[in-house]
Amino acid sequence: MEAEPPVAVAAAQEGWIVTLKATGVVQPRFEGTSKYGVSGTPGLSLARPGQPWKFGAPDDGFGFALIDTPWFQMGPVGRIRSERDSSDVDRFRGMKDIDYAIEPGAFIEFYPVDVVRVRGELRHGFWGHDGFVGNVSADYIQRFDRTVVSFGPRMELGDSDFMDTYFGVSAGEVARNPRLSSPYKAKGGVKSVGLAAAVTYDVSESWGVTGFGAYNRLVGEAADSPVAKRLGTKDSFVAGLGVAYSFSWGQ
Repeated sequence: MEAEPPVAVAAAQEGWIVTLKATGVVQPRFEGTSKYGVSGTPGLSLARPGQPWKFGAPDDGFGFALIDTPWFQMGPVGRIRSERDSSDVDRFRGMKDIDYAIEPGAFIEFYPVDVVRVRGELRHGFWGHDGFVGNVSADYIQRFDRTVVSFGPRMELGDSDFMDTYFGVSAGEVARNPRLSSPYKAKGGVKSVGLAAAVTYDVSESWGVTGFGAYNRLVGEAADSPVAKRLGTKDSFVAGLGVAYSFSWGQ
């Protein structure tokens, strides 16, 4: 999850506005666990001077628009999904480890009305998993001078390769973990639903801070998995704080 950049930077129409971001997040260590950890992530975004301000939620994937109109955007996007180190959580000992996953793909977003943004992402995984995964979100957005407030529903879904990687249980894992009683093969479908909210405050033309939080609940095949029912939990929370600094470059 990334911080929202400041509203604008005074700059000439040539060159770029560069926004550097640093975000700290408290969230589950991996899919399904009830154990939390703290992580920090950097971020970078580019915009042309004079472009209208565009809303971006902290939990958007990293990307940029190739088609960019006032009401519709489309372009490439990417995310990184955390690894699962089973030795890090006692209840998961004996489960297979899962590497970090890189998920490139594409996004589309549109504004049915000025204060509502609807966004969808479709991505394919590499390394950690090799399935397709998608996110659908909607945000109600309000600006109050230097402050932007947003909130709305979230949904994540995946195909059978993605779901079985994180929520399937093999016979070998049942043999190694006494909390498991039978194998489980997870099918594709909706993985989780939830809500997210964020508040961004522009300290100056160059500096901005964002606080955000989210709640997600596993559903369907993920909720029925022993990963959630016997080893972890169906519910997860995310909270974070981000700082963004913008400057002009290449004038």
